[in-house]
Amino acid sequence: MPDTRPADPSRIAAFLATLAVLALSAGVAACSSGDAASGSAADRSAAATEAGSADAGSGAADAQEAPGCRFQAPEEELSGRASPPDSASVRLGDATATLCYGAPSARGRQIMGGLVPYGKPWRLGANEPTTLHLPFAAELGGVRLEPGSYSLYAIPGETEWTVVVNGDTDRWGIPIDEEVRAADVGSFTVKPDSLAEPVERLTMSMEPAGGDSARVTVRWERTGLSFTLRRIGAGGGKS
Repeated sequence: MPDTRPADPSRIAAFLATLAVLALSAGVAACSSGDAASGSAADRSAAATEAGSADAGSGAADAQEAPGCRFQAPEEELSGRASPPDSASVRLGDATATLCYGAPSARGRQIMGGLVPYGKPWRLGANEPTTLHLPFAAELGGVRLEPGSYSLYAIPGETEWTVVVNGDTDRWGIPIDEEVRAADVGSFTVKPDSLAEPVERLTMSMEPAGGDSARVTVRWERTGLSFTLRRIGAGGGKS
């Protein structure tokens, strides 16, 4: 026979209380899990945002630096050249300009008016074209230049030189023919100095000259040239 006696009210109350406690515990656990998941996603999102901001900042900083010198030969060949690669650089404001060139030596030869004839274009160095890398707008000898890379060559004279800025850098230093000169951006003249002591190997330098300017010098044999590079626009002098 089934037990038909009335249930004990105290047992029913205890059973219901136990169910209520279990339900409450399950709800708290679910909420905690959801909060943890949300927090983890938020943390990941914040981390990604910070990383993205850092990357963007790094890119902006990199954009202020000129590219390094590029020569058309492997490193082992460059080191064995008779006219080895060389460079000069100067920092103006928050960015650096770089001048890359091949450096020939006199080796007992007459240079100006001999190896380097007067009145004819000279690559202002050896091997690849002498190249100026600018991460900012500037004036070189009064020639206005936008950020970018430019080759330089010169037309020497006994009492006056013409320095030419050219837009073609992806070439060999010679010949400087009509096709190359069609990419000329501008030119300026400079009077050469006579050096007291001979300079055996072509040497170029870029030194700060106050404000947003630098002095570019070229010295070889007993001849020296000097002209100004001035940064203009944002981060530099007036435009």
